[in-house]
Amino acid sequence: MPIVYVTRRERFNAAHKMHNPNWSDEKNQEVFGKCSNSNWHGHNYELFVTVKGEPNQDTGYCVDLKKVSDIVKKNVTSKLDHKNINLDVPFMKGKLASTENLTLAIWQQLEAHIKTLGAELHCVKLCESENNYVEYKGE
Repeated sequence: MPIVYVTRRERFNAAHKMHNPNWSDEKNQEVFGKCSNSNWHGHNYELFVTVKGEPNQDTGYCVDLKKVSDIVKKNVTSKLDHKNINLDVPFMKGKLASTENLTLAIWQQLEAHIKTLGAELHCVKLCESENNYVEYKGE
Protein backbone atom coordinates (compact mmCIF):
# COMPACT_ATOMS: atom_id res chain seq x y z
CA MET A 1 0.00 0.00 0.00
CA PRO A 2 1.17 3.53 -0.63
CA ILE A 3 2.01 5.84 2.26
CA VAL A 4 0.14 9.15 2.37
CA TYR A 5 0.79 12.27 4.42
CA VAL A 6 -2.04 14.27 5.94
CA THR A 7 -1.77 17.54 7.82
CA ARG A 8 -3.95 19.21 10.43
CA ARG A 9 -3.58 22.93 11.18
CA GLU A 10 -4.30 24.32 14.62
CA ARG A 11 -3.79 27.81 16.00
CA PHE A 12 -2.92 29.29 19.37
CA ASN A 13 -1.80 32.60 20.82
CA ALA A 14 0.96 32.77 23.39
CA ALA A 15 3.49 35.12 24.92
CA HIS A 16 7.15 34.55 25.66
CA LYS A 17 10.49 36.24 25.87
CA MET A 18 13.89 35.11 24.87
CA HIS A 19 16.07 35.26 27.95
CA ASN A 20 19.02 33.16 29.01
CA PRO A 21 19.15 33.39 32.81
CA ASN A 22 22.90 32.74 32.76
CA TRP A 23 23.50 35.99 30.87
CA SER A 24 23.31 39.64 31.86
CA ASP A 25 20.41 41.77 30.67
CA GLU A 26 22.85 43.48 28.33
CA LYS A 27 23.95 40.22 26.70
CA ASN A 28 20.33 39.04 26.38
CA GLN A 29 19.48 42.33 24.69
CA GLU A 30 22.50 42.02 22.39
CA VAL A 31 21.67 38.46 21.32
CA PHE A 32 17.85 38.45 21.35
CA GLY A 33 17.07 42.13 20.71
CA LYS A 34 13.41 43.07 21.06
CA CYS A 35 12.55 39.40 21.68
CA SER A 36 14.10 39.82 25.14
CA ASN A 37 11.64 42.57 26.10
CA SER A 38 11.21 42.38 29.87
CA ASN A 39 7.44 42.83 29.41
CA TRP A 40 7.22 39.82 27.06
CA HIS A 41 5.76 39.72 23.55
CA GLY A 42 3.27 37.47 21.80
CA HIS A 43 2.62 35.55 18.61
CA ASN A 44 -0.37 34.16 16.78
CA TYR A 45 1.09 30.73 16.14
CA GLU A 46 0.00 28.29 13.46
CA LEU A 47 0.80 24.65 14.12
CA PHE A 48 0.82 22.08 11.32
CA VAL A 49 0.89 18.44 12.40
CA THR A 50 1.60 15.97 9.59
CA VAL A 51 1.05 12.26 10.07
CA LYS A 52 1.72 9.44 7.66
CA GLY A 53 0.27 6.02 7.09
CA GLU A 54 -1.47 3.67 4.73
CA PRO A 55 -5.08 4.47 3.78
CA ASN A 56 -7.55 2.12 5.41
CA GLN A 57 -9.46 0.11 2.81
CA ASP A 58 -12.77 0.60 4.65
CA THR A 59 -12.54 4.35 5.29
CA GLY A 60 -10.00 5.63 2.77
CA TYR A 61 -8.32 7.50 5.65
CA CYS A 62 -4.82 6.91 6.90
CA VAL A 63 -5.98 8.63 10.08
CA ASP A 64 -9.12 10.41 11.25
CA LEU A 65 -8.09 14.08 11.31
CA LYS A 66 -10.75 14.84 13.94
CA LYS A 67 -8.91 12.47 16.28
CA VAL A 68 -5.59 14.13 15.40
CA SER A 69 -7.17 17.50 16.19
CA ASP A 70 -8.48 16.21 19.53
CA ILE A 71 -4.99 14.94 20.45
CA VAL A 72 -3.34 18.24 19.48
CA LYS A 73 -5.90 20.28 21.41
CA LYS A 74 -5.71 18.12 24.54
CA ASN A 75 -1.91 17.77 24.69
CA VAL A 76 -0.65 20.99 23.11
CA THR A 77 -2.91 23.91 22.26
CA SER A 78 -4.97 23.79 25.46
CA LYS A 79 -1.69 24.06 27.38
CA LEU A 80 -0.32 26.91 25.24
CA ASP A 81 -3.24 29.06 24.13
CA HIS A 82 -3.27 32.44 25.86
CA LYS A 83 -0.42 31.37 28.11
CA ASN A 84 3.05 32.63 28.86
CA ILE A 85 5.35 29.94 27.45
CA ASN A 86 8.14 30.81 29.89
CA LEU A 87 5.93 30.68 33.00
CA ASP A 88 2.75 28.69 32.39
CA VAL A 89 3.66 25.68 30.23
CA PRO A 90 4.94 22.67 32.20
CA PHE A 91 6.46 20.93 29.18
CA MET A 92 8.61 24.03 28.51
CA LYS A 93 9.90 24.32 32.08
CA GLY A 94 13.68 24.80 32.14
CA LYS A 95 13.90 25.38 28.37
CA LEU A 96 14.56 28.59 26.50
CA ALA A 97 11.27 29.55 24.85
CA SER A 98 12.54 29.62 21.28
CA THR A 99 10.31 28.40 18.48
CA GLU A 100 12.88 25.67 17.87
CA ASN A 101 12.61 24.35 21.44
CA LEU A 102 8.84 24.72 21.42
CA THR A 103 8.59 22.68 18.20
CA LEU A 104 10.69 19.89 19.70
CA ALA A 105 8.58 19.90 22.87
CA ILE A 106 5.36 19.75 20.86
CA TRP A 107 6.70 16.70 19.00
CA GLN A 108 7.37 15.02 22.34
CA GLN A 109 3.82 15.79 23.49
CA LEU A 110 2.28 14.25 20.36
CA GLU A 111 4.36 11.34 19.12
CA ALA A 112 3.07 8.53 21.37
CA HIS A 113 -0.56 9.70 21.08
CA ILE A 114 -0.45 9.75 17.27
CA LYS A 115 0.83 6.15 17.30
CA THR A 116 -2.35 5.08 19.11
CA LEU A 117 -4.25 6.09 15.96
CA GLY A 118 -2.27 3.63 13.84
CA ALA A 119 -0.29 6.38 12.13
CA GLU A 120 3.15 7.89 12.55
CA LEU A 121 4.01 11.48 13.33
CA HIS A 122 5.93 12.79 10.32
CA CYS A 123 6.40 16.54 10.86
CA VAL A 124 5.59 19.33 13.27
CA LYS A 125 5.73 22.76 11.67
CA LEU A 126 5.29 25.79 13.90
CA CYS A 127 4.82 29.22 12.32
CA GLU A 128 5.73 32.03 14.67
CA SER A 129 4.94 34.71 12.09
CA GLU A 130 4.21 34.88 8.39
CA ASN A 131 7.96 35.05 7.80
CA ASN A 132 9.36 32.58 10.36
CA TYR A 133 8.68 28.93 11.00
CA VAL A 134 10.39 25.81 12.33
CA GLU A 135 9.92 22.23 11.15
CA TYR A 136 10.92 19.04 12.95
CA LYS A 137 10.68 15.58 11.45
CA GLY A 138 11.88 13.46 14.34
CA GLU A 139 15.53 13.36 13.38
